[in-house]
Amino acid sequence: MALRHSSTAAEALRTQQANRPGGESFETVAIIETFAGRPAPAPQEPEGITEREREVLTLIARGLTSTEMASEMVISVAAVKAYVGLLTKLDAGDRVQLVILAYDAGPVSPSR
Repeated sequence: MALRHSSTAAEALRTQQANRPGGESFETVAIIETFAGRPAPAPQEPEGITEREREVLTLIARGLTSTEMASEMVISVAAVKAYVGLLTKLDAGDRVQLVILAYDAGPVSPSR
């Protein structure tokens, strides 16, 4: 997933900067170019979620509130909040991580 990919790049930069304080160096530029030049990983659909949970994930990524999702899905707000249990199922700490997952996994893209 891109989140891990970015995390690896950030860790590499932090390590490099810790070893050579004082600003950007040739090594920093090389690390950035290495990671920036890699193709984006292929989207991987989250495993173990239902079609309805996938719908909730997409709506969360689109920025809808629980009330707006309930209206669009024609279910109660309480039911939406139960579906937001995806946080646990997908090992996400908050809605922001669900949004990142949705973009990385493919159900949502900047153009949709």
